[in-house]
Amino acid sequence: MGFASAAMRQYPATRMRRMRHSENIRKLCCESNLSATDLIWPIFVIEGQSKSVPIESMPGVSRVSIDMLPAMAEQAERLGIPALALFPVIAQEAKTLEAQEAWRQKNLISRALLQLQEFSITSICDVALDPYTIHGHDGVIRGNQVDNSATLQALSKQAIALAEAGADILAPSDMMDGRIKHLRQCLDAQQHTEVALVSYAAKFASNFYSPFRDALNAPRSKKERSEKSNIPRDKRTYQIDYANAEEALWEIALDIQEGADMVIVKPAIPYLDIVRRAKEAFAVPILCYHVSGEYTAIASAAKAGYLDQKECLLEQLIGCKRAGASAVITYYAPRAAKWINETKTG
Repeated sequence: MGFASAAMRQYPATRMRRMRHSENIRKLCCESNLSATDLIWPIFVIEGQSKSVPIESMPGVSRVSIDMLPAMAEQAERLGIPALALFPVIAQEAKTLEAQEAWRQKNLISRALLQLQEFSITSICDVALDPYTIHGHDGVIRGNQVDNSATLQALSKQAIALAEAGADILAPSDMMDGRIKHLRQCLDAQQHTEVALVSYAAKFASNFYSPFRDALNAPRSKKERSEKSNIPRDKRTYQIDYANAEEALWEIALDIQEGADMVIVKPAIPYLDIVRRAKEAFAVPILCYHVSGEYTAIASAAKAGYLDQKECLLEQLIGCKRAGASAVITYYAPRAAKWINETKTG
């Protein structure tokens, strides 16, 4: 029965509160469910031993040395989290204009992947140059712009290096044109046909990324780039304008056509309309990234006593699921999984 037919039944014959009368009835009528298997845990990794360095702009999140990854993988498996997304924090002296560190054998991320080999946890690695470039852009600079073709060549080297190091899923987040087709062809040519591609297909030029750039020690904004430099001062020439929905759906369609196995909408909460429309239009898993700024907004407000951290976070995660997300990448993953599991066993 559609809404038009239902409208024929009015109060008092229809009393919507009957379906909310008790906790058990509310559970029976629940339309969207959240479990630990819906979560992906992003982790910042650094050089060193037994190091955990708090990120000031992300209360409760730290950069960790790779020897700590086994314990975190065990925790994720125990909680039911199926995947870890690794992000390298590269020393400034290793960063270059051409990002050569991104595909160097035995670099930080390759050694991090070795730490996870004995676990059943799925590893996800970004294919992106921004952690490795001096200027913090996602590509190779030629003249006064990010060069698409030169960036594709660099990304293919990085993708092959990550696949050879044991990454299960590669996540191109650069937003270069044609990169999914290019990377799929390069991976297949090297017999890495089982490595999946989850594309940041709808990655918006968002103001919610600043804490992430702090975590990577990357240039945070155009204010931190020299006024006299010919390097682009922001990422709006390759990330999507946050006013544009049709453009985002076009990007998703192109990436799926080129061979993306899954796609990501980033950030999450301001773009749930994109998640919903993508879910209705495409038969691939749609993930959303609950980004650093979204995390910090809740964590900081909760720290100040302005809101309930657990309840607000779970409400947002359910919102992602209700919109159609198959999974959510969130820095809250271990805490959220614990809260979810406690609710189900309580």
